[in-house]
Amino acid sequence: MKILITGATGLVGTALVANLETEHQLVIVSRNPLVARQKLGIHHEYLPSLDGLTDLNGIDAVINLAGEPIVGKRWSEMQKQVICRSRWDITSRLASLIKASTTPPSCFISGSAIGYYGGQDETLLDEDATPVEEFSHYICAEWERRALIAQSSNTRVCIIRTGVVLAANGGALAKMLPAFRLGLGGPIANGRQGMSWIHLSDLVELILFLLSHKQAHGIYNATAPYPVSNAEFARSLGKVLQRPAILPAPAFMLKLLFGEMAELLIEGQYVIPSKAMNEGFRFQFPTLEQALADLF
Repeated sequence: MKILITGATGLVGTALVANLETEHQLVIVSRNPLVARQKLGIHHEYLPSLDGLTDLNGIDAVINLAGEPIVGKRWSEMQKQVICRSRWDITSRLASLIKASTTPPSCFISGSAIGYYGGQDETLLDEDATPVEEFSHYICAEWERRALIAQSSNTRVCIIRTGVVLAANGGALAKMLPAFRLGLGGPIANGRQGMSWIHLSDLVELILFLLSHKQAHGIYNATAPYPVSNAEFARSLGKVLQRPAILPAPAFMLKLLFGEMAELLIEGQYVIPSKAMNEGFRFQFPTLEQALADLF
């Protein structure tokens, strides 16, 4: 297949390209094609943007992973706009190009996040759960709405609501490890908030599953089937690193440091991937212990 990918230089995109490149022709959209080529290889086609394209005829599938990281900077009004526009604009553009095609891509896989559900205490959430309306839901709901515009009898749209991605050399773990390796890690706030995670390998396999299963469409939670509390996650990470993990990060301190963005750390969700499992997807790393054992 000829597959167009956005966000290919990120953690998930890089792993996905490595899995696709031996069997498929890849067209990679990157604001810096030179850097992308150095990272991903010279044998792909690179585009600096979608400008100039009038359709996606000749493209068999689109995988849209682009977006400004939501964690890392305080949520000023300007940063909120950057977070939203980096997701919404390219998704709208892709949907418009698909709709303008006479032979459109048969599959459009577009990113979203479990932030769609908002903070939900300890309730188990599947794809049909009612969300809490807060900023993270606002981002994701509009992101998904724009992607679903591409849905037609010729193009199936799959939305992946991704949880915390666990990888050996990047993502959330890379930010946590320095403190935990020094024995300074621990739960965030009261530690009861849900932490819905997924091993990077399982996330890549889920994308490949959606790509190849022609009946797949709609919303999919991209999380492992056994979410844990933040406190349990801290204990498990400390155990595998053979370090204590008992120093909490108080909620008030996080709010002082990060402002509104602290909601993502203090609140949480217990999300389960009901739809993917019902359609036959099987996780290689369904439990946190299995995932951490593999990564470390």
